[in-house]
Amino acid sequence: MAAGVSTAVLLAGCGKPDDGAAQGGAPEVGVITVKVERVVLTTELPGRTAPYRVAEIRPQVNGLILERRFTEGSDVNAGDVLYQIDPAPYQAAYNQAKAAVAMAEAELPALRSREERFRKLLKSHAVGQQDYDDALAALNQMEGQLGVSKAAMESARINLSYTPVKTPISGRIGRSGVTEGALVTAYQPMPLATVQQIDPIYVDVPQSTAEMLRLKRRLADGQLNPDGAGQNKVTIIKVDGTPCAEDGTLKFRDITVDPTTGSVILRVVVPNPDGTLLPGMFVRAVLKEGVNEKAILVPQQGVSRDPKGIPFVWVVDDSGTVAQRMITLDRAIGNKWLVTSGLNPGDRVVVDGIQRVRPGIPVTAVSLKTDRADTH
Repeated sequence: MAAGVSTAVLLAGCGKPDDGAAQGGAPEVGVITVKVERVVLTTELPGRTAPYRVAEIRPQVNGLILERRFTEGSDVNAGDVLYQIDPAPYQAAYNQAKAAVAMAEAELPALRSREERFRKLLKSHAVGQQDYDDALAALNQMEGQLGVSKAAMESARINLSYTPVKTPISGRIGRSGVTEGALVTAYQPMPLATVQQIDPIYVDVPQSTAEMLRLKRRLADGQLNPDGAGQNKVTIIKVDGTPCAEDGTLKFRDITVDPTTGSVILRVVVPNPDGTLLPGMFVRAVLKEGVNEKAILVPQQGVSRDPKGIPFVWVVDDSGTVAQRMITLDRAIGNKWLVTSGLNPGDRVVVDGIQRVRPGIPVTAVSLKTDRADTH
């Protein structure tokens, strides 16, 4: 009976260990082999939409609003009448000026004939010089009066044409600031309404001067290559996280730095045919910096940090020994880190079983496919 118990104890002590290290063998780890890739680098920045064109509608003459001819929030076309100011006093002024012109034109023929007749009689001394001078002065005065009357008629016509208040641009009109019966004055500070063109629409994106200089330096050093025609294309992400159907185009970078934020404004023009982007809306803009033809990407689960926060990876050399390698990271791209220094093509980086490695110990490295490594 004692022998049976001893045998059971021995058998229990021969169970399978948790890993190879418990048996004294090399632990098994999953590695990926570093290689260079072509990566299009982008930067995501916050931005705010602004109308492509804005027209604040103000009256150009004084008067009473008789009618509002638009629906608030609707689309209007350039030249559409938005308000009708009472035209009666301006129509009367125009008629009066027109009548003054007619009167002057009616008197001119008689004065011209009198001046011509006196000029002929003056040669034969049938009339005196003073009589001729008076006739010429009367003609010149009436011609001048006709010019004044025509100018007054034109001014009255312009004022009359301002009584229908029109929009100078096409776009979407907001709420009305006045109703029928309101008294308005010419060029008043408060606009009657505002028309904004939102297709296309601007997106103003602030970029720090430090980031701008860093990008220029990397392009000048050859670390990045311009992406040709696609360099100016910008993807706009709406507030709900969905991208706009069409990419925007980077038009220009402002030359003035905001002293409070130390940034410059990038202006992007974005097609907005469905009107989903409204002025003042916050969005995110994904700008293309350029192309890194020799980028090194490492799965994020393969990167650790020391107590000081400095990133490092575990690298398996040709003899199967693990070593710690300090690296420099640029940014996260998907579920990978872009490494700028510390790794070379061909290095084998541990991405699976990191908890089983220690500096200088031998391991059994099993190559993993990149897509498999990314899923951990």
